Amino acid sequence: MTKKMLALTLGLSGTALAAALVLPAVAQESLLPEGFGKPADTPAPRPAPTPSPTPAPSSTAAPKGGPAGATTLAPPTVATLDGGDTDAGDEASDGEEGTSGQLKYDLPPGARRLLTRVGPLTPETGGMAPDAFGVRGQYAAAIMRSMRGQVASRWGQILLRRALASAIDTPDTISGADLAADRAGLLLRLGESTTARMIVQSVDYDRATPRLVATAQQTYLANADPSGLCPYVPAGLAHGDEQSWRLAAAMCAGMSGEAGPAGWAIGRVRSSGKISNFDILLAERVLGATGAGRRSTTIEWDKVARLTSWRFGLATATGIDIPAPLRATEAGSIRSWTVLAPMTPMGDRIAAAPYAASRGVLSSEAYVSLLSAASSEEEPPEALAAQTDLLRSAFSGANAADRYTAMAEYWSAGTGATARYAALVATARAAAALPTGADVGADPWQLLGSMLTAGYDNRAVQWVSKLSVGGHGWGIMAVGSPRPLTGVGAGSIGSFASDDDSAETLRSKFLLAGLAGLGRIDAGQASSAASDLGVDLGKQTRWTRAISEAAQRREPGMVALLAAAGMQGEWDKIPPYHLYHIVRALHDVGLDAEARMIAAEALVRV
Repeated sequence: MTKKMLALTLGLSGTALAAALVLPAVAQESLLPEGFGKPADTPAPRPAPTPSPTPAPSSTAAPKGGPAGATTLAPPTVATLDGGDTDAGDEASDGEEGTSGQLKYDLPPGARRLLTRVGPLTPETGGMAPDAFGVRGQYAAAIMRSMRGQVASRWGQILLRRALASAIDTPDTISGADLAADRAGLLLRLGESTTARMIVQSVDYDRATPRLVATAQQTYLANADPSGLCPYVPAGLAHGDEQSWRLAAAMCAGMSGEAGPAGWAIGRVRSSGKISNFDILLAERVLGATGAGRRSTTIEWDKVARLTSWRFGLATATGIDIPAPLRATEAGSIRSWTVLAPMTPMGDRIAAAPYAASRGVLSSEAYVSLLSAASSEEEPPEALAAQTDLLRSAFSGANAADRYTAMAEYWSAGTGATARYAALVATARAAAALPTGADVGADPWQLLGSMLTAGYDNRAVQWVSKLSVGGHGWGIMAVGSPRPLTGVGAGSIGSFASDDDSAETLRSKFLLAGLAGLGRIDAGQASSAASDLGVDLGKQTRWTRAISEAAQRREPGMVALLAAAGMQGEWDKIPPYHLYHIVRALHDVGLDAEARMIAAEALVRV
């Protein structure tokens, strides 16, 4: 069987089967409309020095530099086969050739990549400047490792993904491969499996440190691509979770047509008793697909209590359906991996899509395309057919009134906050296309919120003249408009608060925080409104000082990272002073468009 045929058999996600081949990273679809949030021009980076043909092996530990207090954050961890954590340590170095066997490399010496700058996105392709994270590498990595992976703001996650995927300079205080591992690990927890793979593939595999090797295993499992593990097997056996890498070695042997070594490795893992038989059977299922193992392997989920990355990756790669009860308890990150894995059954992708859209993993266009593809299948579910009929009417109804009626019905059809916000994401383009002469009621806040989910701020501002000062839609545009509105002050905020039905007037507090952070209300008026609302936007913590100092140093990448760290969880748990410092810091480093979208999103989602 040829390698191309094998890839088709497994339904793999595009990584070559050959162990030494590293494909160029392909940038993820932009979630911004043309011209929105376009980064400022930056000078072209100086040419990097020509690398030597062979990297010098080193066992020197990466320096543990960084500001005082950075070590109080969570220690570095890597995921094991069963989902547990194990200390990764800081002993990794740029070159591990001496400890991982004689690795073969197919690229000429001149094509090898240095670790001084890692990442696929340049300023010309939508990325940030190389110095966006500053010089404190261990500090940035510690923040990345401490984050749980759930960011309240869709726009906050979009911005963080862009920052993490940028080609950034590696500070002297950390190994470039280790920093890449922490970037990819955070992206995985955010559900951004395809972007995580771009980061992993930005480092030549024979320069991967133990931390990056462990992250690479999770990354290729998240992408349902077991063939991607093959280049890392020697290093994984030397430094990683031995049994899971033995199974990886068996699968890779099978993909190379070597049934004998594959069977030996499987048998050794089974006799160790350290891995559940279910996980071994999944590896054997991969071998069966290659023709090197038992084709009749039966997978029974009856005694499986949770869905790990290993189980998700191998089951998805081999076309094994994951039971609904396990899907119901899966982590949010796996829900997003499910949507991004094209070989996943369409029903599972559609079920997970609202979550991915609300988090920023799916753009509005990608979400609509997925719904359209699902509805075009033979005999789609009745609920999906009804949903897409409404969406179709929202885009192509006979007149503006019909389109808006369909939109309004679509927005109210979902159950739960996630589904309702995802509905706004799906209709973004339809909302932007609606003429301002349409009858949309007295306060079309959902229409405006829908446009801003995809960044159609210039289109949304055309509705401002139809808004009543103090209404919900007015508040959204007061922070979301590309230019300040007139008449914004303590009185208009008080009028907004009088109709605020959110818990503890959180929406009004967010409005004040956004206006103050953008500098759209003078200090006296802001102080008066803060007193009326009982909110202290000037509260200082270690986090507020960190994001303010990053803004003063003009480090947009670090600001984006700290902003996301300050928005972990859900919107109703985010303190208003966090939003104020986030919006202010983003505004100060030139990310004004993102600052406005995050502030507007807060008013839509609470």
